[in-house]
Amino acid sequence: MSGEAGQKTHSMRSEKPAASHVVCLVEDDPLVLNSLRHLLASDGIAARSFDKVETFLAHIEVQQVGVVVLDIWMAGMTGLEVQAHLSSMCYQTRVIIMTGSEGPDDERIAMQAGAIAFFKKPFDDEQFLAAVHEALRGIYSK
Repeated sequence: MSGEAGQKTHSMRSEKPAASHVVCLVEDDPLVLNSLRHLLASDGIAARSFDKVETFLAHIEVQQVGVVVLDIWMAGMTGLEVQAHLSSMCYQTRVIIMTGSEGPDDERIAMQAGAIAFFKKPFDDEQFLAAVHEALRGIYSK
C-alpha cells in the first residue's frame, strides 16, 4: 500500500481517485483472504484485502474500485448485498463472487446482478486467475 492510503477525498464520487489496477478482496476468513492475496501476487496482480464489509464500504466512499472479489457469507452483510450496494454506487466495478456454501439461487442472483464470475470454494486457481484477468481487461478497455 502506498503512503497515500491515509488521505481521504471528501468530494463528489466522480472525483474519487482511481485504483482500478488493484483487486479488492472482501472475505472475513483470514486464511482464505491470505491465500487469495498470495495467489494474486504470484500472478503479478496487486490486491487490497478487507476482512470486514464495513471497512470495504468505507473504502469505496473515497476510492474507485475496478475489480472486487466478494465472499457471499460474511458477518454483517452478505456479498450479494454488497454487490447490490456496489451496483448502485460504483456501477463500473467488475464483481467476482465466491462462496463456500451456496444457496439454491445465489449464482443466478449474482450473475443477474452483473457479476462476471461465480466460484464455489474450493475452486481452480487457474480459472479464478483467468476471471480476474478478464475483469481487469474489461476495466482497461473502457
